[in-house]
Amino acid sequence: MKTRNLTRRTVLAGTGAGVVAAPMIVREARAQSVSWKMATAWAGGPLMEIGAKAFCERVELLTDGRVKVQAFPGGALGNALKVSETVKNGVAECGHTWMGYDWGADTTTVVFGGYAGSFDTERMLHWIYEAGGIDLQRKFRDETAGVVSMPLFIRTAEVFMHSRKPVRSLADLNGLKLRTAGAWLDMAKSMGAAPVTTAGGEIYTALERGVIDATEWGTLWENIEPGFYKVAKYLIIPGVHQPTAPFELCINKAAWAKVPPKDQKLVELAAKLVTFESWTRIGQEDAKSLDVYRKAGNEIIELAPEVQYETKNVALKWAAAQAEKNKWFKQVLDHQLAFEKLWTGADRYRKVLVKQS
Repeated sequence: MKTRNLTRRTVLAGTGAGVVAAPMIVREARAQSVSWKMATAWAGGPLMEIGAKAFCERVELLTDGRVKVQAFPGGALGNALKVSETVKNGVAECGHTWMGYDWGADTTTVVFGGYAGSFDTERMLHWIYEAGGIDLQRKFRDETAGVVSMPLFIRTAEVFMHSRKPVRSLADLNGLKLRTAGAWLDMAKSMGAAPVTTAGGEIYTALERGVIDATEWGTLWENIEPGFYKVAKYLIIPGVHQPTAPFELCINKAAWAKVPPKDQKLVELAAKLVTFESWTRIGQEDAKSLDVYRKAGNEIIELAPEVQYETKNVALKWAAAQAEKNKWFKQVLDHQLAFEKLWTGADRYRKVLVKQS
């Protein structure tokens, strides 16, 4: 009898402890959960749908809901071209942007974000994830912008421009009112164009009204939704000004510190997953997209080789000049050039010639 009473008291005591502990576990889980606002530079389109919003979905799934992120369209939480500043100041806990928008503060941002002298996207992905590029990016943005940084989304070569005027040669660039961003502002000007910059949501109206003659933005597929081809007859390819374009997830340092290490790793994994998913999705959709422009009556122009060669030369000269006066720029550029040297001739063993039908 005594044994049975003792056992009963022990079970009841254990049950009571479990009841007490349960709320504590719930409170602990809630304390480790975070809800973030994400500022973006995009009004919509693939950058929002398969970039920012896809990241929000993946990170909530991977963390079992412990990290929730809500993406806001460009301008809703601050200047669409100053997302990293919005994040650093704590207006949003994180942001999705193209790092090159910050080139006025430090031109090194365009080496990470892609510029006319960059290698292609396949090589860029290898440099980022296998050759140490992501570590350089994290350190650079921590020191110079005060945010936690990692790649989020990457595209293939862009369209060179949608234009109201035909552009085939260097002479056709003279005086062309071109909307662009980043280092290409300087380079295009040196090649005779009259470049300006503006947020993505303002481009269509400026092009339609003739405020600008031409614009660059994204790839063949990405440029269908904003409809530039409806008000600009000429589609000029390839995007020698932007052979690749990695985008950025920037995170407020104080907000990041509140995330447990395990979930930090899962946030990083979600960003990497979306980056690779965006690359494969854009590549597939780009392959389908030329027909859209043909059927819309656009004239598709391939840049003369002289323009393509000159663009690369201008870019390399520009980069060399930046490296002379910016230690960070030189460090990242040298790192990329060493990687590029390692990959010299890689197409000989990575690609097989295929006769085009």
